[in-house]
Amino acid sequence: MQNIPISRAVRGATTVENNVDDEIYQATVELLRKMIEENSIDSDEIINVIFTLTHDLDAAFPAKAARVHLGWNTVPMICTQEIPVPESLQKCIRVLITFNTAKSKDEIRHIYLRKAQTLRPDLVK
Repeated sequence: MQNIPISRAVRGATTVENNVDDEIYQATVELLRKMIEENSIDSDEIINVIFTLTHDLDAAFPAKAARVHLGWNTVPMICTQEIPVPESLQKCIRVLITFNTAKSKDEIRHIYLRKAQTLRPDLVK
């Protein structure tokens, strides 16, 4: 059977200590690089990227970090605010990348870094 690319999605999340643009950019790039490395994603395969930030992060757009540091100028991206659930993880950046791949769902490696590892301990290596 031939492996025909289909759309899949990969999740990831990370945190920062401070609501500062440089920290948001660095954490975003670190997370995205790990996601693309672990899943062998080429930017031409990306359909879109959705970023969410908790209400306490408003110093920078994660999409700008992807454009500037990864060259994702033609990738459709959007940033939005995460639902402010009481007692949820603070200063958290979440990302959902939809991309074309021949990988099965079981082969997709979701990435959780820093304090975000508490969100999905079942997926942390």
